[in-house]
Amino acid sequence: MDSLALDIADGIATVTLNRPAKLNAFTPGMAREIVAAFDATDADDAVRVVVVTGAGRAFCAGADLSGGPDTFDPERPERRERDLIDGAPRDLGGVASMRIAASTKPVIGAINGPAVGVGATMTLPMDVRIAAESARFGFVFARRGLVPEAASSWFLPRVVGISQAMEWVATGRVFPAAEALAGRLVSRVVPDAELSGVVRGIAAEIVQNTSAVSVAASRRMLWSMLGASSPWDAHRLDSRVIAELGASPEVAEGVASFLEKRPPRFPGSARDAAGLVPDWPGPVPG
Repeated sequence: MDSLALDIADGIATVTLNRPAKLNAFTPGMAREIVAAFDATDADDAVRVVVVTGAGRAFCAGADLSGGPDTFDPERPERRERDLIDGAPRDLGGVASMRIAASTKPVIGAINGPAVGVGATMTLPMDVRIAAESARFGFVFARRGLVPEAASSWFLPRVVGISQAMEWVATGRVFPAAEALAGRLVSRVVPDAELSGVVRGIAAEIVQNTSAVSVAASRRMLWSMLGASSPWDAHRLDSRVIAELGASPEVAEGVASFLEKRPPRFPGSARDAAGLVPDWPGPVPG
């Protein structure tokens, strides 16, 4: 990979945006490599958690604008060659974010520095976002004549609420990690030197103590129910999945390990959740 690094150790896959000289600015190639990285982590049963971070002093400074004023022009050759959705070239930020959303493994964003534009929106489908104190965020699209991409008009209001989402989007201003925490864009802000250790601690807790099947199913259930029309939809799905898991080796091991006061040794993998819960967010509409 040219713009990413993928490292796997102790059940944790670390995806590092790796263009530090350009503050990890987002390119078409990076979008393709994010998809490939998540294809790889989904296919590897040894991976239980995916961490996404940036190399150097930034997480991602947004789209690479070095191509000039026509960077987003649909007539540029690299844009004409893309897959279409409703007749328009697919937004590359959305290509990346929708693949992150579809991960079968939980995703933790370790926001180590500026996360602006697509650098902010690509984090929204991540399950947990932890920021370093030096991190800065900005949904700057209105200052570039654009609208938010990466399906963030769906994700952002659900993560932070419509009022906070509109304040950040309408002003397009860059704001500090403390404001991101107050607005619930991130769940923690930690000193820069502690970011990696805190994130790996959360990831290790998942790896060592939980069922891959349970976590994969729970991830899809929680995200998919954000669009449900009634809690009865959740009750219906909960009941079916609990009934199926109740007779499974996963639950048998979970209960046995509790009674025997020992660490669990769950036998399943994330792919075993495929038949329990419908895929989310599902395939690209035809």
